[in-house]
Amino acid sequence: MRCPWTVVPAIALLLAFAAAGPAGAVEGRRTAIVKAIESSRDSVVNIHGQKFVPNADDESAGELKRVNGMGTGVVVDARGYVVTNYHVVEGVRRIEVTLASGKTTSATLVSHDPRTDLAVIKVEHDKPLPVITIGTSSDLMIGETVLALGNAYGYEHTVTRGIVSALHRDVEVSRTQRYDDLIQTDASINPGNSGGPLLNIDGEMVGINVAVRAGAQGIGFAIPVDRVLEVVAALLTVERVDRTWHGIVSRNDGPRGVIVEAVLRQSPAESVGVKAGDVITHIGETPVARPLDIERGLLGHRAGDSVSVTVMRDGTEEKLDLSLAAARRDTLPIEERCWRDIGLRVEAMPATKVQRLQSRYRGGLLVSGVRDGGPASEQGIREGDILVGLHVWETIVPDNISYILDKAEDEHLNPIKFYVLRGRETLFGHLVSETIRR
Repeated sequence: MRCPWTVVPAIALLLAFAAAGPAGAVEGRRTAIVKAIESSRDSVVNIHGQKFVPNADDESAGELKRVNGMGTGVVVDARGYVVTNYHVVEGVRRIEVTLASGKTTSATLVSHDPRTDLAVIKVEHDKPLPVITIGTSSDLMIGETVLALGNAYGYEHTVTRGIVSALHRDVEVSRTQRYDDLIQTDASINPGNSGGPLLNIDGEMVGINVAVRAGAQGIGFAIPVDRVLEVVAALLTVERVDRTWHGIVSRNDGPRGVIVEAVLRQSPAESVGVKAGDVITHIGETPVARPLDIERGLLGHRAGDSVSVTVMRDGTEEKLDLSLAAARRDTLPIEERCWRDIGLRVEAMPATKVQRLQSRYRGGLLVSGVRDGGPASEQGIREGDILVGLHVWETIVPDNISYILDKAEDEHLNPIKFYVLRGRETLFGHLVSETIRR
């Protein structure tokens, strides 16, 4: 008879494996891709909203139809600042955002740039939000693995995998929208992915997904993250968001970090001794790794507030107390400002002449000049047209334009919808102010 004691250790060993097996198996399945998504998922939000667009079945009637929009956004500041595509939030009156936790909240449009199709929205939330880890697009390799994360067809936080198919692609998606220097990928990018992150295998954001080639399979595009950060730094300047001013002009300088390229004359930065060549390491408690961080560190402070700026100068660390100033209003005469910002010269004209052409208007401004290559020229406005409105305001006297441009700066209205009379017909379009978009 075989001795039974030899069976006991084998049974015990099997029981031990059974107890430890599931945890060990799960850990073994936690690949680099799984870890990349786990580290990034909570910083990605899903965007929903309704907008009115021209009815494609009867555009001549000027009828609008309501459509449901969707897209994705990426948290770049814990206070709720989120980067997305402008076309995702354009014309949306109430922007709704669903967080990774499933909570839905509202958001407001902070700033946008139609030319690059990027926008920043602010999510209303009572707790700090997780921030995406930002990589670089400068060292992307054709063939390397990338991941797309977004609200594909409304399926929130959908993950797809692919490779970098090509770099430096120029893509024209419509008569009015063209993208330059895009990343091409075969990771599935579907409607709703727009504005979401393209990640590398380390979970770092290397691009913002932006476009799908209609009718093509396995071809998607993303804006390189280095370009995104340049634009977002301009969109989140304290001058645009808070109407304050610091006067620091900076740039990335590789391993040295963020270097002061210039200091504007008579600026707060000049008054406290910030110098060209300084390397900025902190704004208050915010570490500075890129120019965007300078604006992030100063956001939310009012004119007169003092914020510490830590710089490295000749190998020595120095702390300077920077007091923000109120942003300066544009003091150009309205004729020059109108020509510079929207490329128009206008003249007052009798209201009775306007009303003979179209009785519903109280007056308008005669277009007497159009700057070649300017916003008005790009939209087809001609000499002899009558400008009757911008955005929601009428234009009866030139001072109306000054008021509207001020409001456009304060409320980040860009492009600005315009209405002109040509003969008895009212035409409209959108002017992109060359000043506001900077």
